This record gives sequence, structure tokens and C-alpha cells, in this order.
Amino acid sequence: MKQRAGAETRAPATDPTLGVKVKLRPKGAQPPRNRLVVIGDSLSHGFQSGAVFNTDLSYGAIIAHELGWLNEFRYPRYPGFGGLPFNIEYVLRELEDRFGATTNPFELPFAVFKVRNLMNDIEEYWERGPGAVPPNMGAYNHALAVFSWDLRDALEKTAAICTTAAANPTNNLLVPMVDNAADRSALRVYPGWSDEVKQQTLFDVAQILGDDRDPAIQQEGIETLVVFLGANNALGSVVSLQVKWSQDPGYADSATKRNYTVWDPEHFRKEFDLVVGELEKINARNVILCTVPHVTIVPVARGVGTKSAPGSRYFDYYTRPWISDADFDPMHDPNITAAEARAVDYAIDLYNEHIEAAVMSARDAGRNWYLFDIAGVLDRLAWRRYINDPSAAPPWWSKYPLPSALAALTPEPDTQFLTANGQGGRRKGGLISLDGIHPTTVAYGIVAQELIDIMQLAGVEFTSPNGAPRTQPVTVDFDRLIGRDTLVNAPPQNVNSTLDIVGWLDQTVDVFSQLFINK
Repeated sequence: MKQRAGAETRAPATDPTLGVKVKLRPKGAQPPRNRLVVIGDSLSHGFQSGAVFNTDLSYGAIIAHELGWLNEFRYPRYPGFGGLPFNIEYVLRELEDRFGATTNPFELPFAVFKVRNLMNDIEEYWERGPGAVPPNMGAYNHALAVFSWDLRDALEKTAAICTTAAANPTNNLLVPMVDNAADRSALRVYPGWSDEVKQQTLFDVAQILGDDRDPAIQQEGIETLVVFLGANNALGSVVSLQVKWSQDPGYADSATKRNYTVWDPEHFRKEFDLVVGELEKINARNVILCTVPHVTIVPVARGVGTKSAPGSRYFDYYTRPWISDADFDPMHDPNITAAEARAVDYAIDLYNEHIEAAVMSARDAGRNWYLFDIAGVLDRLAWRRYINDPSAAPPWWSKYPLPSALAALTPEPDTQFLTANGQGGRRKGGLISLDGIHPTTVAYGIVAQELIDIMQLAGVEFTSPNGAPRTQPVTVDFDRLIGRDTLVNAPPQNVNSTLDIVGWLDQTVDVFSQLFINK
């Protein structure tokens, strides 16, 4: 593996095959029963703006729609109060209905009181109300993703473990939050119809789907398996604004690991090798492994002021988006430094080199595995790091070309923190939702398009709803997604003035860590 200086950035792999050819199934071969299975975390769960709710618009569901297979694609649902655990967009729209597009300083205490009451209703619904009762599932889901889970969670957690974790929730009277929200969401992903299936992990379920095939036909049970894990092994560093490196042996302990916010690359490699071992047991025709995005790019951690030096990728400090440059005090406000951000990015580069090596090894062994280097896609969309400062870009960098339907929007969507223009539309942003981390619906469409391109390279045949083959190249219907993406076509106009409320929540109960770190 090529060694790089710590100041350099990894060049993304642009060839999903890594230059290694393997034998493909001939065109027209009978597709497996389970055409698409996704294993992942929040980025695969359909999470945005602090909640998992529109799971019919996860990138997996978008791909299934384009496959003509959405009616067969099974995914969890989270009805009620904008989803689980705390939908920022839902809350902002409730405030907008009550106070209008702006919340003046005199109304702020009433707005905080309104938010507190909403949070209480949300907590009651998911902990003790209808949302606390998982639905009866008659079949395994194809969407096997749970927000906030890292590699170890995916390897170990089961419905039985999540049921125990979700039992006996506390009732926080000051600022109520849904306890063990990720475990509660998992109980809608996992089956629970017997004690035996309650002991299955995500990989066990995928293996069962891989064995679901017609015994008269020698084929796989899964056509395409997408695996997108590992972001939560570094995301805690920007969510908590604390860089706490994993330690041995605690990184592999489900109780101790919650003390860490970023994994030492060697620990990540060991965990990911266990994931690869599980994947090798799954009977899938095509496997796509995704790299880990650079978590320091997303606007939940906003760079303060200007870059630390001409041509640098980094700002001196990163803090919360609601703390202005004028108000920021590094002695009192939460922050990470340029050196810490650089160290986290370098660790992620080493993660991704290992993921790339795993795909290379599998292809050398004749397995039809592919690499989706989503880290490179996000780098090419990074507004403040590269687009707005091309002098900081590495030699391999070029701006990612948005699909024509998105490029035609005004303003063109970008990765800045979303703000409104006061006239019903956006002033900036549009690719990152209101939690400052997760994609909007149209951005999930970009992920889906990249995966569809790889699937076509693998020989996957896409069909229209009437079953007729679709001509290549297959493109995502972005007009459909724009129509469904309320943050792009009609964002809450009070998003700017209510950032103070989000800041109050974060200062009071560390809301961002509770939402996005699996505690």
C-alpha cells in the first residue's frame, strides 16, 4: 500500500473494479429473488434533519424504484411526529405555524416552551405510545440499516439486545429526549417473530436472504448487496466536537467504545476485517463496498473565519453553525482545531485505503465486488473546503457535476448549511439536511445514481414498472425527488432565526450527541 505524507489527501478510486476483471453473469440471466439488499447506518437508513422518517426516499428505495422493484423492496417505517428521534424540520414548521417566519427575542422564551412541549409529545409517542410497539413483520427487510451504528454495532447487535436496551425508559422532565432511539429504530428493521430470529444480526439476516433462492436454479439469493458502514467510527469527533481516539481493547467492547469518537486506523482495520468475513458468507451476485466520507466537511462543524493559511484545506477552529465568528471564543465554545480535523481526515483516508484493499483482494479471488468511493464524491462537493477555495484543492480534484435537474435549480444546491431566503425558497445549501450531517432527498438521489452506475457496470438489468428492460444508461428521476424534497423546494423560512433554539437545546442536553452518537 502506497505510503503518503500526513499533509496529503488520498486520491479517490474512480474505477469501481480497481482494474481487475471478473467473470459476470451473461445478459438475460435469471435475477435472484432479492434484487437489492442494503447494510448500513444512518446514511442508508434514510435519516435526515435529525430523524429517520421518509424511508421510501432512502438511496436504497430510490434504486429499487428505478429497478422497477420498489413494491418488493421491504424497508422499515416510522410514522408519527416526523419520525424518530427528533425531526428538526418538523419542529421548525410547527414553530413557523405558531410564530411566523421569524422569531423575535421577545418570542424566544415562548418558542423554547413550544419546543419543549413538542419534545415531550415525541418522547411519549416513541417510548410509551403507539411508536413504542414494533410492527409485526411477516418477512425480512431488504433495508438493513440503523442510524448511529458503527462497525461493532452491526456485527453484534440483535433484536433481543435492542429490546433490552429500549426497556424502562427514563422521563427527562426538563428537556425530554427519546431514550435509546437507535435501538428503538432497529426494532423496526429487525424481525421479531420468534426467539431465534431475535438473536440475528444484520449480517445474519442478509445471509438468510442470500440463501433464499430457487433450488432448481443455480443462482444467488441476492443480486446486489450494498454495504455502507464505518462513518460512525469517526463522526462522533465532529458531532461532539471532541477528538477521543479509540484504545485497545476497549474499541471492541460495546460498552466501553462509547467513550471514543474516532477509531485508530489499526482498530478500524481489525473491525472491518470482521465485516468482510461476514460478507464472504453471504450469497450475493454483486457486492458494493462504500468508503467513509470525510466527516470534517459536513457543516455541523462550521469552520470559523477564514482558512488557517493560503492553500490550506482547514480552518483554525470548527464549532457549531449557530455560533457566529464574532461570538466565537475558543476558550469557552465547543470546538476542534485544524490539527485535529486534519488527523481525523488522515485516519479516514487510512480507513478507505483498507476498504479499497478489501475490494481488490475479493476481485483478485474472483468475487464480483466493487468499490463506491463516496468519500471522493463528497470531496468534490465540498463548498468551503474546495469549491469556494480552489487553491486548497489537490491535483486530482474537480467539482462534481450535478445532474442537470439539480444544476438548473436557483440557487444551485451545495453543501453549505441550509438557510432560507425569506420568500419561500433557499438562500444557500440544499444537499445537506437541517442536522448539518445527513443528505437531503436530492442528495440521496446522487448517491443512488452513483450506485446505479456501478450496478449497470456489474450487468444488473433495470426494468420499467411494466417489466420491460430499460435502456442504458439508467438515470434517477430527479424531478420526482425535487418534488418530494421539501428542504429544496420549500424550506422552513424560520431556519435562520430558530438556530438559537437548536443552540439552546445543544447547550442544555447535548442534543447533537444524543441524536447521532449511539450512547
